[in-house]
Amino acid sequence: MARIRLYDFPLSGNAHKVRNLLALLGVDYERVPVDLAAGEQRTRAFEDLNPFRQVPVLVDGATVVRDSSAILVYLARKFGRGAWLPVDAEGEARVQEWLATASTAIADGPALARLIVLFGAEGDLEAARERARTLFDRLEGHLAGRVWLAAEHPTIADVACYSYVALAPDGGVPLEAWPRVRSWLERLEKLPGFEPAPLRPEAA
Repeated sequence: MARIRLYDFPLSGNAHKVRNLLALLGVDYERVPVDLAAGEQRTRAFEDLNPFRQVPVLVDGATVVRDSSAILVYLARKFGRGAWLPVDAEGEARVQEWLATASTAIADGPALARLIVLFGAEGDLEAARERARTLFDRLEGHLAGRVWLAAEHPTIADVACYSYVALAPDGGVPLEAWPRVRSWLERLEKLPGFEPAPLRPEAA
């Protein structure tokens, strides 16, 4: 059987989501680094995998999956034995709600603030930070009386949302004001196989 390959960039929170789930599932894979600073995402070979020129990309035999949320769904269905993505309609819908949050509110808030601070991306830094704080207020409220985001056990909803929430201090949004959010992060970090996210470029 061909070994799974993951095309990623060490400092990408989206790539970290996939590395983290692979580690939590105990799935062996080959990591293929993509040097974004050198423009490797714009090469013809990479565009053949993902015409959107973004990491991560997962290659499993003849199957190529782009986008971190789609990859999490694929891996959870193939290797998770129902543990990481519920099979009932409501359970899956609850997970999908948080996958959408990861792609919208988290991407536009803490993820964007980090991109601006660390990588010089364009955008309104203070607006991104304010969106992050609003998001964390809502997340703090959601976690009242809950251990995990979408179910009674960890799911890919937690994996999808973890990375850029944990990395929020990189964008100038410390997490001290949200104790439930910090406790949720710590619970994830204690899961067997959990892979920490690189908090700074020098840690990659």
